[in-house]
Amino acid sequence: MDNELDKTNLLITKTGEIIKHLSPAYFGLVMATGIVSIGAELLGMHLLAMSLFIINLIAFFLLWILYLVRLLFYTRFFLEDLKSHQAGMGFFTIVAGTCVVGTQVIVITENYRYSQMLLVLGVTLWVLLSSIIFPMLTIKEKKPPLNEGITGGWLLAVVATQSISVLTALIASHWDQPYKLEANFFAFSMWLWGGMLYIWMISLIFYRYTFFTFSPGDLAPPYWINMGAMAISTLAGSLLIMNEGHAPFLHSLLPFIKGFTIFYWATGTWWIPMLILLAAWRHIYKKFPLKYDPLYWGAVFPLGMYTVATLRMAQAMDLPFLLPIPEYFIYLAIVAWIVTFFGLIKRQISIFSQSTKLIPSGNERSP
Repeated sequence: MDNELDKTNLLITKTGEIIKHLSPAYFGLVMATGIVSIGAELLGMHLLAMSLFIINLIAFFLLWILYLVRLLFYTRFFLEDLKSHQAGMGFFTIVAGTCVVGTQVIVITENYRYSQMLLVLGVTLWVLLSSIIFPMLTIKEKKPPLNEGITGGWLLAVVATQSISVLTALIASHWDQPYKLEANFFAFSMWLWGGMLYIWMISLIFYRYTFFTFSPGDLAPPYWINMGAMAISTLAGSLLIMNEGHAPFLHSLLPFIKGFTIFYWATGTWWIPMLILLAAWRHIYKKFPLKYDPLYWGAVFPLGMYTVATLRMAQAMDLPFLLPIPEYFIYLAIVAWIVTFFGLIKRQISIFSQSTKLIPSGNERSP
């Protein structure tokens, strides 16, 4: 009986440690699962899309519980991450994950009521985090040098912004006037702001790439968001093009929107071979160990988003020669999701099995 009680107490302690050090970017799991599900649905893989949808809803609610527990019981660690140059931007995965689930609900179930609720939650979180993180990073007295403080994870702020634009544009197509016009204007404004934010941040990231020493440990998975941020910007632009008939101001801006949408897609496409070569350099040439890290969801998400963005852009601009790309790219995204998901399961099993081994059996106890 005492042995079972000790095991229970140790598991509770271990769970507490996991929550205390929970990565702020863990909602990347929701982002990645959601976008792969959306891509599968759009390409006719309904059973897979629905399965991932169910998994994503479970992950979404579970992570919300874990984050709230961390905020309530490990407040100091939560706030330290919030004002960290390295970790703070990870909180924007909560915004992006919330909006991706909202998009998923529309694409798979066509339920706009719950999507509207998720949009309100996403916008509220975006305003709150933007009003906290950027001012805190600005006024803090001790700041890291550029090569230590900035990573591809900073572009999660761009992804969060564009995820709001995507969900708003989808909902706008369902609303009646005058809300349709106002929603499209809001989606367009967020699309522009996300693009401007990308230009600011990618300039610093690219400067860090080329003018500072780069070690395998520096090339963390969030650098794939260099491409993912451009992919979701492409998706948002494509949806605005599709909504052109619902808002006169979009019609007058159509050449501008189309030009920038292709600009985003081309930039994201350029990043793909660059990131593949850097990954090969990291893991093959430098033999950096490949093991599960929650940040790897930040590498799965761009693959799924590039699939969906290319498909939507081809449809919005009548570019049928691009359609084979998402039809094959989706399999790369699915494989990446499966590998990362099994890494997550294996990691959790390993953590808890090691915890139970620390408890001596009843025969090993001293009399």
